Amino acid sequence: MYAAVRRYEGVTDPAEAARLVNEGFVRLMREVPGFVAYYWVDAGNGVMVSTSVFQDRAGAEESISRASDFVRDNLASLLPNPPQVMAGAVVASA
Repeated sequence: MYAAVRRYEGVTDPAEAARLVNEGFVRLMREVPGFVAYYWVDAGNGVMVSTSVFQDRAGAEESISRASDFVRDNLASLLPNPPQVMAGAVVASA
């Protein structure tokens, strides 16, 4: 399995960002081949983190591309700073 993690700082309206992600982006993640799980976390203090898990690297990379497009098209005013993006093989899970 592979995971992609994106950390957003300076989120201007976490509740609205969560609503838009839940209503639009979650569906896009489920459409990516190899989808396993997706989480959008409000870490507080204007920080939100997304984690996408896929069966293979291609799915994780596709999630990064789709996230970039979705933020640009739907969340730019709420997520004004570029995210920190990390991706890699899942080496332990529970």
